[in-house]
Amino acid sequence: MKAPIQLLAALLLTMTVSSLAAGKTFIDYFQPTPIVGSVTTNTWGAPGIIPRDPQNGLEDQSLKDLPIAATSGTTSGQPTAAAPKWNYWDGQIIKSPTGKYYMFASRWDQSKGHGGWFGSSAVYAVSASLFGPYVDKGLLWPDVINGVAGKGHNVTALALSDGRYAVLVSETRPASLYISKSLDGPWALQGPITFGTNQFSGSSRRLGSNMSIMVRTDGNFEIVQRSGLVLISTSGVMGPYYVQGPSVYPKTIDGQPVRNLEDPVVWYSGALYHIVVNSWSARKAYHLTSTDGIHNWTLRGLAYDPTTNFVRYTDGAVNHWNKMERPGVYIENGHVAAVTLASIDIPKEEDKGNMPHGSKVVVIPFDGVTFDADMQKLASEPSPSAAPPQQQ
Repeated sequence: MKAPIQLLAALLLTMTVSSLAAGKTFIDYFQPTPIVGSVTTNTWGAPGIIPRDPQNGLEDQSLKDLPIAATSGTTSGQPTAAAPKWNYWDGQIIKSPTGKYYMFASRWDQSKGHGGWFGSSAVYAVSASLFGPYVDKGLLWPDVINGVAGKGHNVTALALSDGRYAVLVSETRPASLYISKSLDGPWALQGPITFGTNQFSGSSRRLGSNMSIMVRTDGNFEIVQRSGLVLISTSGVMGPYYVQGPSVYPKTIDGQPVRNLEDPVVWYSGALYHIVVNSWSARKAYHLTSTDGIHNWTLRGLAYDPTTNFVRYTDGAVNHWNKMERPGVYIENGHVAAVTLASIDIPKEEDKGNMPHGSKVVVIPFDGVTFDADMQKLASEPSPSAAPPQQQ
């Protein structure tokens, strides 16, 4: 009887691990969002995101006043210039030593519609609470580039091991890095990051697009860019960064081709490196893991899908944004505690500006402790030994 019992136990263990891998994915660890202000209908947006709490995350609540009727202006007959109203995008959170939360994001004048993102500026916002409201504190730097003050998009940020902070921007300008001793600035431009040449290299324009950056457990720096190339620098945050191989993204999911993957975010938790990457055409994101952050990236399943009910408040209200992109993770005590998502309520091409629609950064709680415990079960499976990072 002992052998059959041992066989049954082994079978049950295999079934448990398989069930974990197949039945529970990243999206299942999102938690109900606490209500900061109130869940209200007195706000802007398409029906799918009403009611909601406008004080969650970073948004311009005055978009609800659009469109604004023309006014007669001042007594001199000249029109009165209205204060700009903003669309927000990106959104990476760092907790300050004083306990405040700093969000790094991009913004542009909503009157230009969603297509105005190419003229966006890098900004920061501060909140006493992880979930908001985040108060826009203005431009990260005053530099005027191509006529845009503080120009920057695909804004992300990280804490460096020496106590300083870095902000990386890309896409609308060469991938450039700023460093400051304080989250409040001033931010000093270090210049464009550099790329080394090896058999996997491409143009710096291609490599420096839509980037996510992190400090690895070995102290080196890792970037994952738009097309899924992993780049490593062993010489500091400015590079040179070397491509480690071909794209780590899956070619197919459930037997179907997967296309238009972008907006990766990379991090380490639960003894694994993680990527969440979004398909802008499918409007879904997917989760991958690797034991060393370079090799053997494994698809773990669905990360999020705005057509599902994963964005929900503690009172039961549910929001369905049209698109949720540019994921970011906030890590506390070694685990993901919240996920930020740049969210727009209508199709991007329909946002023409001067209408009660737009984009914001939402902050959603995440059960990273349970997530990492479950992922560690997967990580305990044997994996091939890793090769050293590619240099040349």
